[in-house]
This record gives sequence, structure tokens and C-alpha cells, in this order.
Amino acid sequence: MALLTDLLNLDLTDSTEKIIAEYIWIGGSGMDLRSKARTLPGPVTDPSKLPKWNYDGSSTGQAPGEDSEVILYPQAIFKDPFRRGNNILVMCDCYTPAGEPIPTNKRNAAAKIFSNPAVAAEEPWYGIEQEYTLLQKDINWPLGWPVGGFPGPQGPYYCSIGAEKSFGRDIVDSHYKACLFAGINISGINGEVMPGQWEFQVGPSVGISAGDQVWVARYILERITEIAGVVVTFDPKPIPGDWNGAGAHTNYSTESMRKDGGFAVIVAAVEKLKLRHKEHIAAYGEGNERRLTGKHETADIHTFSWGVANRGASIRVGRETEQNGKGYFEDRRPASNMDPYVVTAMIADTTLLWKP
Repeated sequence: MALLTDLLNLDLTDSTEKIIAEYIWIGGSGMDLRSKARTLPGPVTDPSKLPKWNYDGSSTGQAPGEDSEVILYPQAIFKDPFRRGNNILVMCDCYTPAGEPIPTNKRNAAAKIFSNPAVAAEEPWYGIEQEYTLLQKDINWPLGWPVGGFPGPQGPYYCSIGAEKSFGRDIVDSHYKACLFAGINISGINGEVMPGQWEFQVGPSVGISAGDQVWVARYILERITEIAGVVVTFDPKPIPGDWNGAGAHTNYSTESMRKDGGFAVIVAAVEKLKLRHKEHIAAYGEGNERRLTGKHETADIHTFSWGVANRGASIRVGRETEQNGKGYFEDRRPASNMDPYVVTAMIADTTLLWKP
């Protein structure tokens, strides 16, 4: 009798050319990931060769019951670390049967910005630092924390090792390797300041691919925590009080910023971001006001600031960028639950297209 794990790990490549494609999309809350699988006749590497599909939008808060069909457009393909073989994960966005993007489809608007010739010519690079918190299932309390109680104050936990300081490393390392297997340009991981909190970094990624990769990395993380019986939250302030919140710091550069003399281009871009501070904050994640308090390595939500090597500023410019006179800057305002399509496109729009 085969064990369940034996069947889960079956390699189909020797017995059939057919593959399984897991279609992934973003649900009605803007943060809930959904997916379903279908069988295809053979391997596929080009998303334009994949069939469109549909789902019941009334069950995801994205369509009324009397007209519930939403159409999935395949946009990006990744290798499937769960089924392996030639099986794939497919990042999709969502449209009405008439071909109009539904209101929760943020990718469509972002793709228009990134396909603008003025933006494409500057080849915008992004590096996104996705923070998240692991919670004990059923009680929604951080992993490693005593039930109904608190660990010792922050200080020993950042980038820490040891059973009394580091909680969930098996999940984090599994996620790291699964993302590399999938083809996501995950560039690192680390333990964060609050115990039970971690971070992974995606990038450098160009344009719309940054959003695709972050969303699929989130999907893989949720699947792994499902297997581990742990809950992942992207809440920007999961524990009130003297504990660090969770952000998604977004590092950004354009070709002009990366060239000699780029520091002046960076300063000009930051000045434009200052003028649109309120608009960016409104789009940078729900509940961000609980995180951006001016404490715990954040700038106050109402006040725009920037500085070199200043982690308490809205925008941080690295010391190396200052010394080289070119490079990138870090927007520290986005919350951990931000939509990477919205944030990356908005930064490009403000710095490259918007005229004050």
C-alpha cells in the first residue's frame, strides 16, 4: 500500500506528458490569494500559450451572484515547488467576460505604466523587503511566544540564532529554497526585530515582474505555512505596543540613477515623492497608521522626511549611494500588506511621468 506522501511525491514525467497548472489570483479583499488547478496536454513556458480560465467571483467578493463569472488571464509562469516536474504556478489577473479589468485587478493599471515608453526606457529596478509574522494556529499569537504572555523585550531577536530567540526557521528556509526553485529572484532572508517575525527580499526585478514575483512568493509562503500548521500574517502592526511593525520597504532605481551623476536624479525624484506624500500613503497598505508612528524605525505617517542612512526617515538613501554619487533609494513607507503592483507602479509614475 502506497503512503500518502508517496502519492503526493509521484513524478509524472515518466508516465505522461500532461502537466498540472495551478492558476493563482488575488481575491476580493486585495490580500487573499486564491488558486485552482487544471491539467494541460504538455509543458508550457510562455503565458500567452496558456488558456484563459474562469471562476465564481461571487464566492471571492468580486462579482454579483447573478453575473458571477470572472475571467483569469495568465500573465507569468513559475515552476511549481510543490508538485515539481514540469508542473507550473501561473500568476493571473482578473477581467469581466467583456474583457474589462475588474476593480480589484491592480496589475492591469500597473502594466500600462510600465509599458509607457518613458518608463520602459529607464528600466526601473525594484528590491522589495517583505516582512511578515508567523502565528500559532488557533490562538493567533506569534510563534515562540508564551501563550497569553510575552517574551523578553526586543533586542536579542534580530538576525538571531538559538531556540530561545529564533522561531520558525524551518518554514523560512523551506520558503527560501522553494522560491529559488520556482524561479523567483529571491535575494535573501533574515529574522526581524520582533520575535516570530521574518523578512524575505525579492529583487532586483524589472517593472511589472517585481509585483508578479512578490505575489507568487507570498503564495508559496502561505502554502508552506498551511503544511506546517502555522498562520502567516502580513498585518503591519500585529502586536500593539512596544513591538516593531511589519513593512515592505521598496528599493528603487532607474537607469539615470544608476549612471554617473545619478545622485542628483535621486534627489529630484525624492522631492517629487514629497509632493505626493499623502497620495502614496493612501495607497501603501491598510492599517499603516498603526505602524508609521515615528517609533520603531519608522517616520511619522503625516511627515515626509529623507536622509542618508536614516532608518527613521520616509526615504532612506544608502551611504554607498552617497559615496558613489549614483545608485538607488529605499521607500520605507509601504506596509507589509501593500499591493506590490500598486506601490511599484506608483513610484514609477511619480518619479518618471508625473509633472508637478
